[in-house]
Amino acid sequence: MRIKTENKRSKTNKIIATARRDLPAWLLIVPFLLCALITIWLPTAKGIIWSFFDMNGYTVGEFAGLKNYIQVFTNTDFIQTVLNTFKYVFWSILIGFWLPAFIAILLNEIRRGSGYFKFAIYFPAMVPAVAVSLLWYYIYFPDATGLLNMILLKLGMESMAWLQNANITIILIVITSTWCAMGSTMLIYYSALQNINRDLYEAALLDGAGFIKRIWHVTLPQISGMLLINFVGQVITVFQIFEQPLAMTGGGPNNASMSLGLLSYKYAFQDYKVGNSLATNMIMLVMLIIFTVFYFSLEKKTDNTL
Repeated sequence: MRIKTENKRSKTNKIIATARRDLPAWLLIVPFLLCALITIWLPTAKGIIWSFFDMNGYTVGEFAGLKNYIQVFTNTDFIQTVLNTFKYVFWSILIGFWLPAFIAILLNEIRRGSGYFKFAIYFPAMVPAVAVSLLWYYIYFPDATGLLNMILLKLGMESMAWLQNANITIILIVITSTWCAMGSTMLIYYSALQNINRDLYEAALLDGAGFIKRIWHVTLPQISGMLLINFVGQVITVFQIFEQPLAMTGGGPNNASMSLGLLSYKYAFQDYKVGNSLATNMIMLVMLIIFTVFYFSLEKKTDNTL
C-alpha cells in the first residue's frame, strides 16, 4: 500500500511540476487560441450549420436541408467554375511552385548584392493583392495603352486582347498572383537553405559534383519537407483564389476565369443568396480536406517504400 501511495504521489508531483513549467507557455498561447476561436472556428462552425438553412439576407430562416447545396450543384456555371479552380491550381503549381525555390537557390549562391535582390523580389508581397491586380490589369489592357501592347506595337506586332482571351486568362491571372506572392515564399526557402550543413556541399565538391548535381543531391533533399509544406499550402491558397479574378476580369470572359471563391462572393453580395454562398464554401472545404488527407496519405506511403 505504501509503495502504491508513493507512486501516486510521485505521479501527482510530476504532473504539478509539468503544469508549472508549461504555465508561461500556455499563458502566451491562450490569446492566440482565443483569437483563432473567435475569428476562424466559430464562423466556420456557424457557416456549416447555416448552410442547411434558408437565409433571409444574414438572418437565419427555416431549416432547408440540402436545398442550398442542390441549387449550387444544379447551377449551369458550377461545373465550369470547379474546372476553372483546378486550372488555377494546375497553372499555379506549374508556374509558381518551383520559381521561389529556384530564386532562393540562386540567391544562396550570390555573395554580393543578395540583400538588394531579396528586397526587390519581396517588395511585391508588401503591396495589397487588389492593388497588384489592378496594376497588372493595366499591363494587360487590351488597347494600345496597355504596357504589353505598347511593347508589341514597338516591335511592329499587333496588339492583343490579353484578359479577354478565354484560353489564356487564367494563366495571366496566375502570373500576377505568382509575382505578388513568390517573395515571401522565396524568403522561407532562403532561410531553410541557410540551415543546410555546409559540409554536405564540401563533400559533394570533393566528389566532383557540379552546380546542378549539388542542387539535386544536397539542396532539394534537405528542403524536401519545406517543399511539401509549401506545396500543400499553395494548393489550399490557390483553391480559394478570389481577389485577382474579381479585380482583373470579374470572372469573365463568359465565366472563363470564375473561381469557387468568386462564385461564393457573387452569391453573397450580388445575388444576395447567402445560403448558396455558404454551401459553396462548404463544398470548397470538403474538397480541400479530401485533397489534404489523400496527399499526406500518399506521401506517407511513398516514404515507407523508400
